[in-house]
Amino acid sequence: MMKTNIAQQPVARRSLSTGPVSAAYELKVDAGEVRRDEAQVALAAKLDALHESLASLPPVPVRTNYSTESSYAGNGPLLLARPLVSAKSFLRKKFHLWSFGPPPRGIYIYGPVGVGKSFLMDLFYASVNFADDDSCCNNDSHSLTHTNKRAKITKRRVHFHEFMLDVHHRVFVYKQKHPQSDAIPIIAQQLAQEAQLLCFDEFQVTDVGDAMILKRLFLFLLDCNVVVVATSNRSPEALYERGINRSLFLPFIDMLKQTFDIISMEDSPKDYRLETRGDGQSYLWSNEDAHGDNNAENDIRAQLEEIFGGTASTTEAEDIQVHFGRTVQVARLNDRCAWFDFAELCYQPLGAADYISLCERFPVIIMDRVPQLTANHLNEARRFVTLIDACYESRTRLVLAAQVPLDELFVDFEAQVESRDGDEELFVSEKGGNSSSFATTMIRNKEGEHVEWSATGLIGVSLAQLSSANDLAFSFRRAASRLVEMGGKEWGRQ
Repeated sequence: MMKTNIAQQPVARRSLSTGPVSAAYELKVDAGEVRRDEAQVALAAKLDALHESLASLPPVPVRTNYSTESSYAGNGPLLLARPLVSAKSFLRKKFHLWSFGPPPRGIYIYGPVGVGKSFLMDLFYASVNFADDDSCCNNDSHSLTHTNKRAKITKRRVHFHEFMLDVHHRVFVYKQKHPQSDAIPIIAQQLAQEAQLLCFDEFQVTDVGDAMILKRLFLFLLDCNVVVVATSNRSPEALYERGINRSLFLPFIDMLKQTFDIISMEDSPKDYRLETRGDGQSYLWSNEDAHGDNNAENDIRAQLEEIFGGTASTTEAEDIQVHFGRTVQVARLNDRCAWFDFAELCYQPLGAADYISLCERFPVIIMDRVPQLTANHLNEARRFVTLIDACYESRTRLVLAAQVPLDELFVDFEAQVESRDGDEELFVSEKGGNSSSFATTMIRNKEGEHVEWSATGLIGVSLAQLSSANDLAFSFRRAASRLVEMGGKEWGRQ
């Protein structure tokens, strides 16, 4: 594993910062949009080096046959179906692609919220050219320049929640036609052909279904010469911490540490989002239980009505389509805004797919009666954080009316829970839906009882018992930081 504490690296002076990421960063510094930060400068240099190496990235190989063999051994052999290169692909490789070296190592960047991880990754992503139409998603020799270098590269930047939703959807569709076949190598081939550079924001693993897919999916992606850049609030060792059957996930962590450059920004604790506080009237609060506070509450009602649009609302509820016939009902809405009570979105078994669909439909979402979120609201807090992430990624304006000030909304805590790894037997029901997938992961405990596992949770399946509740401490800080940024006057889809 190559692990770097980015804040401790020597930084090249500005005159030597010739890479596209460093150049874009310096332009923003000169424009006064950001303040120069040594850790960010060092990370920009790392991304510049990756950008340069992408010029000799081998194309995605053609895969036609699959066989089972040991592809990676971390803490023991990991058997999986590894694609074999076809004869046609072998000839191409022999006569056309001989000058390509191995694909560059991916980069995994982790650290506290607001230190510039996503900001620098986005600068890197913008600096990578899209593929030309005639060179996208194929391996024919005409997609190469005369110097055997890729002219441009296909790419995709996506929030990790959304990426896993896409993967689960592809698996579902494939299994409908091929119920007895292994979908993961096929899905990896599809993803590689669509984008050879994947940039993930907010990489986190809290769902057991995601954990079981990731370790195999990433091995196939790397075998298809896909380069991954990811940001996270958690170090690799802390991913899926205390998750159910985590021992089955450990080979993925070993593979990540051996095949990625691990960049730590933990020594850069400053949250730069907090310096850009705005007054976009997106977070309103009053203590409804306080005596004599009726004027403040009435004022908040009036502000919400003004944001909503008053008489522009419709009288009929609308069912927003999600996937596989699922819907989310919106009782109060107009053409641009939906108004919910906190209980409607966070006390119901909803997840990322539902919130993303709402964001696609409405540029403004109002959420009323938001309580203080403590250890007694673990499932509701996780759903709420997922909603904030969906709004942030889609630049949907989220207006909150809460019972406490923003700096008191999330009660930071570290849950102390015991994991009974190995006591439960997992199986998957083809119907239903948890927070990330479109199937329901069931648990058969040692008493023989069947209960549903989901990050949204059900009675009898506590998130504190079966998942990494400590992830909420990171999620709280990220969500609070994002809410500050989303409160700016310029925030939202124009």
